[in-house]
Amino acid sequence: MNRKHNFKELQIWKKGRALVKEIYQLTSEYPQSEIYGLVSQMRRASVSIPSNIAEGSGRKTSKEFSRFLEIAYSSSLELETQLYVSCDLSFISESKLDEYLFKIDEVQKMISSFDSKILADSI
Repeated sequence: MNRKHNFKELQIWKKGRALVKEIYQLTSEYPQSEIYGLVSQMRRASVSIPSNIAEGSGRKTSKEFSRFLEIAYSSSLELETQLYVSCDLSFISESKLDEYLFKIDEVQKMISSFDSKILADSI
């Protein structure tokens, strides 16, 4: 299959993978009682970001790819909310929250920019 975008070369995919690693490291410090709750949800949401970017890159049209980018973006919003909840529950500090919100914001901006670019290129 001839793909227009090789996900392994995309900076948003690489940045998404780095975020996954950081979320896994962060949540390893959460209470054991959260392993099937917030920890599981945060890990799944973070993994969803690069996974949907990769899956979308294999689609035939830019419109289809764009849909997967939307899902990746939505997963980043889910993760953002879970970080706020983590702070509310005192699992992380406000400074740690700000640090991760900045990282997520970078990924969100990259996804939005790339989505606009692939849609513009398809016209």
